[in-house]
Amino acid sequence: MVMLYNKTLSTFVQRYMYSMKKSVFIIIGAVIAITVVALLAFDQPEKAVNKPDSIKAPALPEKLLFAGESVPMKDFDVRERFDRELMINTFYHSQTLFALKKTKRFFPVMEAVMKKNGLPDDFKYLAVAESGLDNVVSPAKAEGFWQFLESTGKRYGLEINEEVDERYHLEKATEAACKYLKDNKEKLGNWTLAAAAYNMGENGVDNAIKKQGVGSYYDLLLNKETSRYLFRILAIKEIYSNPAKYGFVIDSAEYYPTIETYTVTLDSAVDNLAQYAISQGINYKVLKLLNPWLRKPYLKNKAKKTYTIVLPKDKSFITPPAITPVSPATGEETE
Repeated sequence: MVMLYNKTLSTFVQRYMYSMKKSVFIIIGAVIAITVVALLAFDQPEKAVNKPDSIKAPALPEKLLFAGESVPMKDFDVRERFDRELMINTFYHSQTLFALKKTKRFFPVMEAVMKKNGLPDDFKYLAVAESGLDNVVSPAKAEGFWQFLESTGKRYGLEINEEVDERYHLEKATEAACKYLKDNKEKLGNWTLAAAAYNMGENGVDNAIKKQGVGSYYDLLLNKETSRYLFRILAIKEIYSNPAKYGFVIDSAEYYPTIETYTVTLDSAVDNLAQYAISQGINYKVLKLLNPWLRKPYLKNKAKKTYTIVLPKDKSFITPPAITPVSPATGEETE
């Protein structure tokens, strides 16, 4: 009996050990299989949630016009320079979206002035290229939407002093830009070169034409900034004319609305523009937002000029003043 028991126990142990070995091999095999699958998956292109499978360059249009003038897209250099600016502006998401949202507010103002002055509508995209539709100041001290230097602004009739800077007056600055661009076109022969001269200066473009013996912007070898300049404008025009095509989807309600305004005149000094704003049922912030050409918190107006101030028709969003503003202690403007 003991021998039979021992033999039975031995058989059971052997079978148990065999079963254990088999389970270990199964586990090891499963681990190997999982590892292989994981490695293969790791080697595949990432397909993360909410991310595109790939980043694709936008297709180039076969035909382009600037101010009615044809762009020679069959020239490989022209195609590649435009391609670069189209890609940069297509994937410059936040800045492009922000400027696009402002177009409904500012483009109508600019378009009306340009139409009155006989300037092609495409030049509104030059202002976008210059400033992004913002009153910025460049390192060279060019200022406003149209980025006028002080000397050029004064040459084209803008008042620029410590109290008033009409480079920040959208209608008047657009008027000056129209005159400047039309002068460039008269001197250089076409709108494309007039646009290039807005960046490089009319004398710089004229000298390049004379030295190189060609009369087209697309044939000139210019400095890096000016050689990119018109293509940046063309890329902005293409994207802003077809925003959804380039991935910019903005609901109509998301555009910044036009502000309905009325005007009043000022022909005397104002010691405190904050107090003046309150007297008109608004506040200093709103006064400056609608009249950014007022550069100080006062208007001495020693020349006794008559200025037109823009005020909002709807004042329901303005909180009544809590205190009466005191006269400004300094002449420093706070932005």
